Order: sequence, then structure tokens, then C-alpha cells
Amino acid sequence: MAEHSLDARRLLCPLPVIRVQNRIAELPPGDTLRVFCTDPGALLDVPAWCRVHGHRVLESRQQDGEVVLLIEVRTGDDSA
Repeated sequence: MAEHSLDARRLLCPLPVIRVQNRIAELPPGDTLRVFCTDPGALLDVPAWCRVHGHRVLESRQQDGEVVLLIEVRTGDDSA
């Protein structure tokens, strides 16, 4: 298991979700993805996408104008 990161700063909806979707499709189950965003909508949009596709949000926070999410990749439907 490894932790990966994704910089989705300065991207507006729906791009953070699309970038998360594309990156998770490349990762094996059990790995984690730490996502950094500046779009406050990502705090709701990315976890919603994770619920639909079977991935687990381990951490979500907003700090200093930035959203940080930690996602556990799980076996599930990784397609859009």
C-alpha cells in the first residue's frame, strides 16, 4: 500500500472530480490518494463521487483556503 498525491489546486468544478477519477483508475485497491484543491465545492463533490464508486474518504478538511482529502482506493466501479 502506498500513498499518492494529486494537486488539483486552481481547478474549478468539475475538474477536481475528473482528475481524482482519472488518478484513482491508475491505483490498486488499498492505496491512498491525498488530494489538494482550492475549489471549496470539492469538499462535497469528491466525497459524493467516492460514495458512488465505492471508495472511502478517510479525511476531509478545509484549511487556509485549501481543501485536503485523503481517499482509500477500494475495489469498485472506477468509471464515470
